Amino acid sequence: MTGKQLTAVSAIILSGMCVLPLGLGIYPQHVLITSLFYVMMAASWNLLAGYTGQVSFGHAAMAGIGAYTSGILAAKAGINPWVGVCLGTVLAAILGLGLGSLCLKMGGIYLSLTTLAFSQILHIVIVNEYDVTRGTMGLQVPGLMGEYSKLHYYYIMLAAATLILVILYRMIHSNLGMNFRAVQNDETAAAAVGVKVLQMRVLAFTVASAMAGFAGAIYGHYLLLITPEIPSLDLQFYVLAMTVIGGMGSFIGPVIGAFTLNILAEKIRDYGEYHVLVYGLVALVMARFAPNGLIGIWHRLRPAKPR
Repeated sequence: MTGKQLTAVSAIILSGMCVLPLGLGIYPQHVLITSLFYVMMAASWNLLAGYTGQVSFGHAAMAGIGAYTSGILAAKAGINPWVGVCLGTVLAAILGLGLGSLCLKMGGIYLSLTTLAFSQILHIVIVNEYDVTRGTMGLQVPGLMGEYSKLHYYYIMLAAATLILVILYRMIHSNLGMNFRAVQNDETAAAAVGVKVLQMRVLAFTVASAMAGFAGAIYGHYLLLITPEIPSLDLQFYVLAMTVIGGMGSFIGPVIGAFTLNILAEKIRDYGEYHVLVYGLVALVMARFAPNGLIGIWHRLRPAKPR
């Protein structure tokens, strides 16, 4: 697909997304808003796992840092929520840079364990610092606008998700993206041709952390209540499943996975206490018969072009 064709298709999809919620009720609009939040989370986590081979379990923690930073500044200090969103994004980026610089030299299972420990430590701090975070009761925060409207928040989240996807697309389809791929495929060969492996890893970790913090901050102000559920491992594994089932290592895969799994999760809640079992079965079937995700299925079904 040429650049002009891609631009035209993207414009059509974005136009469709702009008119999509107009004929829907409040609850379907809420599902779309949460889906866009998961798009930002899954797409940014895919930058780590899909393009540089770093499996981090601290991505949801970075979203929690952005959410709590913005929420605390708005609720406790009276700072404008939009300023809080920016500061939460910056703090998530700084912590991502620090954590990445410390643990990315290890890589592999050690990186996963370190980020898992970081996520659990942050969760414990949030739960126990009741005076600041209100613990499990949740921190009530003001909205981004004076008047609360699902439709307005949908367009804010759509604009945020579009911004994240554009940045990721430009990064991936550039020399920087080639360096990311080189680090993922063969670190030794990449280093031999002049790629600074550690710097590429830290850069990807920092950018992904900033994007997660940005998404978490906006999502927290949408909910008007920030709880420890945002920086939880449940959300982390949910994002991981969306990325893998959609198609890890592809640009559009996490987007498809986020919408598909979030909408599916709302549908299978009708099964009551068995909805977790149904969700697990779907994930197992995908892992067994479609290891490359939904994008892999689409590529297999698409007719091959003649050489």
